[in-house]
Amino acid sequence: MEPMKPMKPMKNMAPMKPMEPPDSSWWPGGLSDPSSTGSQNGVSYAFFAQQRRLIVKQNGTVRQYDTEGHRITGVSQQQQNAEGGAPTFASQDGPVKLSSLKEV
Repeated sequence: MEPMKPMKPMKNMAPMKPMEPPDSSWWPGGLSDPSSTGSQNGVSYAFFAQQRRLIVKQNGTVRQYDTEGHRITGVSQQQQNAEGGAPTFASQDGPVKLSSLKEV
């Protein structure tokens, strides 16, 4: 039996690539960088804290809402039908139904 040979040194790790910004091609121009973005069950959202705007894309339609001081941090959605249910958003004050926000 041969004696064990020394291990070869490990190669240096390659630097990490920076995160890519979220795909902004679906929301209107003129907005700052979003504070939060996400999607679930075919509903995408982007929240813009500076402008107090929530942009929602559902079934290919993009709508803009005034968040009235809510800081949107997430989304949930009921599975009600083929198109999905109405999304509800998480905020510092608890759940916010999309139907409670004013469309602008």
